[in-house]
Amino acid sequence: MDGIGIVKGLLVTARRFFGTYLDDIKWLGKRYFTPQGIAHRSSKDARGIFTVQYPNEKLPVPEEFRYVPFLVYETDENGQIKHRCTSCGICAKVCPPQCIWIVRSTDPKTGRPVPEPAEFYIDVDICMNCGFCAEYCPFDAIKMDHDYEIAVYDRFTSNIYNKEKLSRPVEYYAEIRPTNYAREEEIRKAAEEAKAARKVGVA
Repeated sequence: MDGIGIVKGLLVTARRFFGTYLDDIKWLGKRYFTPQGIAHRSSKDARGIFTVQYPNEKLPVPEEFRYVPFLVYETDENGQIKHRCTSCGICAKVCPPQCIWIVRSTDPKTGRPVPEPAEFYIDVDICMNCGFCAEYCPFDAIKMDHDYEIAVYDRFTSNIYNKEKLSRPVEYYAEIRPTNYAREEEIRKAAEEAKAARKVGVA
């Protein structure tokens, strides 16, 4: 009433405006050149209004940030790559825009299906980054990536990702999602211990 609301609004604007300069002074020399300054700008403690000088300055994405899915593979002691994916097709079934195509491997001798994808395609132009494929995968074989810099000049030839382009080592997943990886490893170890205990009990 009597313009008090307008004055309060102007005070909020002024506080944000001057807070920008106070924050810049506090983080002088760190804003663009150190991880601390960049991380601060994307935190809840940042004050004022600021412009991110992309691509020289990039704000770190949260761990739960999701973009294009990728396939997780593990490397054994012999250096052999083994994808976690069994080509069960659950991810393709739950995908809302139906952007996933899987070709299952078959045994050349018997013709029977092998639990490993021969081909795996994702059309990233159609993908809506919902994360359903990763959520419903029973083998933790597909995860959501943090790489959002995927612009290309010709999307018709570059934006259908094949198995090779989608594949990432399990170490990469542990790096970008350490909390989730640690939790999944705990669950996996507990399941293996329970399985070993059952075998001992049967014996």
